[in-house]
Amino acid sequence: MEHANVKLSKNELALVTDKQFILTKNLIIKKVYLLFGELSSDFQNIMLTKNGLLPPEAFIASPKIAKGELYLELPYVVLDYPRFYTRTDVLAIRCFFWWGNFFSITLHLAGELLSTHKPALDNWAQNHADCGWYVSVNTDAWQHHFETDNYIPLASTEHEKKGEIDFGERNFIKLAKKLPLEQWDNALAFFLGEFKELLALLEN
Repeated sequence: MEHANVKLSKNELALVTDKQFILTKNLIIKKVYLLFGELSSDFQNIMLTKNGLLPPEAFIASPKIAKGELYLELPYVVLDYPRFYTRTDVLAIRCFFWWGNFFSITLHLAGELLSTHKPALDNWAQNHADCGWYVSVNTDAWQHHFETDNYIPLASTEHEKKGEIDFGERNFIKLAKKLPLEQWDNALAFFLGEFKELLALLEN
């Protein structure tokens, strides 16, 4: 019987004997949880001022924070709020931390809620083409990386020529913006500012 190669490289051996590496990683994840916990409270307070201005679906569920270890083999933490998901309709704003990569915030719309907001989306896209936003091009709505098969810069789309976002074969839209992890200290302001920006879009 042929056995699998379970020998460790020099770097792997250094990591497996280093308790501090995992302890530090766990501490960082806890700090992301604390950040997202603060954002949850701030987002809910902001939403209280929008009652009657936003779709009623936006107020159904409370914020949800979750974590995992293996989004493309790396740890992550998500905060979803507002979060309304059915088989056909979606209205959600997702804050995302991805180890070794970035923070991001995403607006996800699908179904009737997308149809309702399509004119506002087209108008918003024309006014925000140079503001660092990306638009989804993937047919898989549950991918979060910023490779070119998933997101492209909003400024590179055809909306500037024809006045609307091209949905292609998708029945959903995702708009996303990212912040490098090197700008960790700016994360709170980043999420609050872009959250308000997305809510303003949904109000129209």
